[in-house]
Amino acid sequence: MPKVKVGDEAPDFTLRDQDGEPVSLSDYRGRSNVVLFFYPKDFSPGCTRQACSFRDSYEDFTDLGAMVIGVSGDSVESHKEFLDTYLLPFTLLSDPDGQARSLYGATKGFGLLPGRYTYIIDKGGVVRHVFTSETNMRRHVDEALRILREITD
Repeated sequence: MPKVKVGDEAPDFTLRDQDGEPVSLSDYRGRSNVVLFFYPKDFSPGCTRQACSFRDSYEDFTDLGAMVIGVSGDSVESHKEFLDTYLLPFTLLSDPDGQARSLYGATKGFGLLPGRYTYIIDKGGVVRHVFTSETNMRRHVDEALRILREITD
């Protein structure tokens, strides 16, 4: 189970995005809901499917007032190439030391790879939903949209 649970205040962190710019989770507090998803590795088959699922539903997320942010241990340069290759419209953050992943407890996965977790964080910075699945990539998107619809009604 992840360290961060529903009802907890989402821990803040600052990581570099695909352009090398620092991004803090607290930048979004009071401005938008956040879909924060941790994934194992750029360009791996499952992670590519997951990222493209978020891409294909991106307009649904923005219509619900949410920002989508992906986090993995890959480099800034890898994230830039991943975004450009698959035309991903959202932010990817580089967590090379796994500090944010550890902060959230999003560490367990299959074998040697880190886990695949999605956190829905409301505008007030409160975690409203936590979902994990290593094999059902589309369900991360479906769960996130379902919860966002509930909290924005």
